Amino acid sequence: MSRGDDNRRAAGAETGPAGLYAREIPGEGDEALVLLHGFGGSHHIWDEVIAHLDSSRPILAYDLPGHGKSLDAFRDGAAASFARMILADLNARGMVSVHLVGHSLGGAVSVLVGLFEPQRVRSMTLLAPGGFGPEINASLLQQLARSETEEDIASSLRAMAAPSFAPSETLVRQTWKERSVPGQRETLERLFARIVRDGRQGAFTAAQLATLTIPVQLVWGELDPVLPVQQAANAPADFQVKRLPGLGHMLPLEAPREMARLICGI
Repeated sequence: MSRGDDNRRAAGAETGPAGLYAREIPGEGDEALVLLHGFGGSHHIWDEVIAHLDSSRPILAYDLPGHGKSLDAFRDGAAASFARMILADLNARGMVSVHLVGHSLGGAVSVLVGLFEPQRVRSMTLLAPGGFGPEINASLLQQLARSETEEDIASSLRAMAAPSFAPSETLVRQTWKERSVPGQRETLERLFARIVRDGRQGAFTAAQLATLTIPVQLVWGELDPVLPVQQAANAPADFQVKRLPGLGHMLPLEAPREMARLICGI
């Protein structure tokens, strides 16, 4: 039975003491599924993925600091400070064991959570994650950050995906509503300046990635125009790497059913 069809569970949402918002879906067991979106997104990027999930685990789909309803949680820093805030929020919620799923920036945050507190993380699924190489299409990220209208947002999302992808009107409207909140675009510009410097992003070292001894799935679209799929070659040999033909950077939106299948396999 998929998440979308399971009427036994009630979905809720909560802002924790660290100011981080998460869509929370109760479930069975004490190992939560934690979903972390990418730059310029929100927890809504996971809506269709969650609808296809065949999993009984509790789910926390966060808005990262500076995004969505966690806008006011942004201070300074980027992925490392975000990871520490996620850990503080998990502590406050009593979540001792988690399975992490991170897309793009959320993938880099997931890796850092695993490096900071490896005993907490049971598995990790990284979808076109940041930090696996210095190359990044900075202009596409900045275009997304500066988008003001629904047309701008739709154009940016199309540019970050495979050529055949068209974002749903629902997602575009929701993203526009979030982007229209006073201070949202300015905050994304500040965050962009921390992520990208001289047209490059920070990258994990091979030694750092090698310390992740948990099961790690690394999933990458072969047509990714934001982060080159060749960065997957920088993963340790024990990572399970999946290169997906015909897909770009926006994997949770382009192939939600496939992403749900991969997540349920952890």
